[in-house]
Amino acid sequence: MYVILILVLVLGLLKACIRRDVPVKDSAKVSNTQSKEIIFPEDKKTVTFNGIDYLQSQAPIGDFGGTFTASTIGEGPKTFNPFNTKDNISSTMSEIMYDGLLTTHSVTGQPIPKLAKSFSISDDGKEYTINLRHGVKWSDGKPITADDVVFTWRDIILAGLGNTSIRDSIIIDGKLPTVHKIDDYTVKFITPEPFAPFIRMLSTPVAPKHIFEPAVKKGSQYFDTFLSTNTKPEDFVTSGAFKLKEYVPAQRVVYERNPNYYMINKNGDKLPYLDRLVYLIVGDLNNEVLKFEAKELDTINLQGSKVARYKAMEPHSDFTIYNLGPNTGTLYLAMNLNDRKNDKGDFYVNPKKQVWFKDVNFRKAVDFAIDRKNMVLNIANGIGEPLFTAESLNSIFLNKNLKPYERDLNKSRELLRKSGFYWDKQGKLYDKSGNRVEFDMLTNAGNTEREAIGVMVKQDLEDLGMKVNFKPIEFNSLVNKLVNTLDWDMVIMGFTGSPLEPNGGKNVMMSDGTLHVYNMRLEKDKNSPRYDFEKRIDELFIKGALATKFEDRKKYYDEYQQIIYDEKPFIYIYSPTVIVAIRDKFKNIFPTTLGGLTHNIEEIYIDNPHPSSHKAQTPSPKGRGEG
Repeated sequence: MYVILILVLVLGLLKACIRRDVPVKDSAKVSNTQSKEIIFPEDKKTVTFNGIDYLQSQAPIGDFGGTFTASTIGEGPKTFNPFNTKDNISSTMSEIMYDGLLTTHSVTGQPIPKLAKSFSISDDGKEYTINLRHGVKWSDGKPITADDVVFTWRDIILAGLGNTSIRDSIIIDGKLPTVHKIDDYTVKFITPEPFAPFIRMLSTPVAPKHIFEPAVKKGSQYFDTFLSTNTKPEDFVTSGAFKLKEYVPAQRVVYERNPNYYMINKNGDKLPYLDRLVYLIVGDLNNEVLKFEAKELDTINLQGSKVARYKAMEPHSDFTIYNLGPNTGTLYLAMNLNDRKNDKGDFYVNPKKQVWFKDVNFRKAVDFAIDRKNMVLNIANGIGEPLFTAESLNSIFLNKNLKPYERDLNKSRELLRKSGFYWDKQGKLYDKSGNRVEFDMLTNAGNTEREAIGVMVKQDLEDLGMKVNFKPIEFNSLVNKLVNTLDWDMVIMGFTGSPLEPNGGKNVMMSDGTLHVYNMRLEKDKNSPRYDFEKRIDELFIKGALATKFEDRKKYYDEYQQIIYDEKPFIYIYSPTVIVAIRDKFKNIFPTTLGGLTHNIEEIYIDNPHPSSHKAQTPSPKGRGEG
């Protein structure tokens, strides 16, 4: 039988004054005076009224109305098309509006139904039967059926439109899964081989066929501009709890509740409770803090340097602080190992720099020069842990045999000497051809944490005699360099991730991946030579995905982490502990490491919202009419 993994969260050592007095699966309230257990409601269940299969919340019943205001840094989304996003902000902003067949349980990590009513997996692990909810509608009132699911997978994802990351991650020995309509509310997926990660791919958003099909028929070039940030809000047809109401570039994204959403509370009233969900585009982390303290924001992720101050404020404030455990993503430094040429015949990377970056001794020298402990202490204020592995510290696949090590400049110098580097009398570093070691290092402007990391890495590497030109640039410009123009030397960035499934990082780790940052291949370069370690990682990800037993998969993923640890194409920096504050007026807050603070946004409500509240009614045993 197919094995669905149960989450075992591995939490890091708690720092400073933060307490965690609840079971590992839960999140603790952080307070100067107390730490209380979060009481989670029972899981949502399906109930059927008048032939419609609603998803019913078991959380306490709340009040309707009000606005929840969060924030995002940078310049905002680049698209609202969930199948064409290449950055985390665009993904977040678009996927608010579109649900998938399944989702991930915020505590256990198990796949659970969302748009699907139920699902089953065949004994041979190749067939996935999805039973859709009857009577569920798109925001324009049209039914959500198997035709939408088959169209989404066959004509968008498997056809390779938009961002092909999902398609790339489910190719099995050169073959793709197939999707079949059984009836209006039943769909069957068939994979060529038992493929452990596929079940989690079914959380991918489903598109309304009647809206997306005309765009698909116009071809890939048109599809890449479909549902851009210039699209009128009224043109969006969605399935999620919220629908776009307004987008003001560089200022805000505003969503309004979807009156046709298929989740209800225990009284039979349609959710969500909130009228509006707003994301302010704040530019940088310092501005985000100012807006939270001015009460323009309802929640904020706190950098380690801010935690002590906010804890002191908490007993006399209108907010509560929660510790969500280690970040599930990874912060890293990478060098551009690309040795190819662009369409003009010029190298993406200066040839002398290619020699440095492709030298594993050079990469290791950089690695040993980085003072991770000092960064955790001074940037994260001690709230975090140094990171040395490609999997996050709370990953169930973490290779615990890969041991941390201290900063060691003597080791760095020894490695550099092995490759012929030398120093002049002033301590400046030169390669064996007499070239001064100088390069640019980029990160995204406005992310003050990464900017601070960049300043410290610059100093650490200048201690080795390197000249580092540190240049924070606008996020979208940086992404363009990383995945399109490829004209960069060194970068400090981060990847989002899941502690449950390494295959989600296949687009980063495999040599033809769409985010294979350190040696990115454009379409014309897909058949270019691979480094030996790239070839082995490709093999390991294929084998890891096809293995169905956890212990077998762990073996393959342990080895890939060992290769990254040894070869240093990514140099990992540290893992912050996620500390979040939210206004006390919001209820039904059930934070978890996996789900974060607002994974259950449909159930969150304001106690006595103002200026007005309303109930959105639906057919129920109490005989209400549909609202």
